[in-house]
Amino acid sequence: MTASTAAMGRSTHSAHKSGALSPHEQGVLWDMEEHFWTSGADNARATTATNAVMLFPYPPGLLQGDQIWTHLHERTGWRTVVMAERRVMRCHDIAILTYRVSAEKPDVPIYRALCASTYLNDGGTWLRISHQQTAAN
Repeated sequence: MTASTAAMGRSTHSAHKSGALSPHEQGVLWDMEEHFWTSGADNARATTATNAVMLFPYPPGLLQGDQIWTHLHERTGWRTVVMAERRVMRCHDIAILTYRVSAEKPDVPIYRALCASTYLNDGGTWLRISHQQTAAN
């Protein structure tokens, strides 16, 4: 396969055909993401797929399914959350949000991280299928 053939094949691959989220859909997803941080584990669970995967700085590291909720009961409920450098990418029924977060709650140092959450539009309902946090300065 020549480079030009590879480039042509790449441009027709469905992963290279990104769509746009409407301003309303973006607002819904960003609100869900903010509530993921501020509204407690029960809210986060309601907007997350059953067998989702999450990656947090060690510990706890990689979590999936019910492991997530033990961790999040201790780590949610931030008083304030600022999400900067927001980006959104959509491919069919998948949307990925990336951002830099600064989160604060009483008696805890300000937490800063680079984050990515992946959502699946399942029959008109967005569900988080993955979330990653990488600690940042």
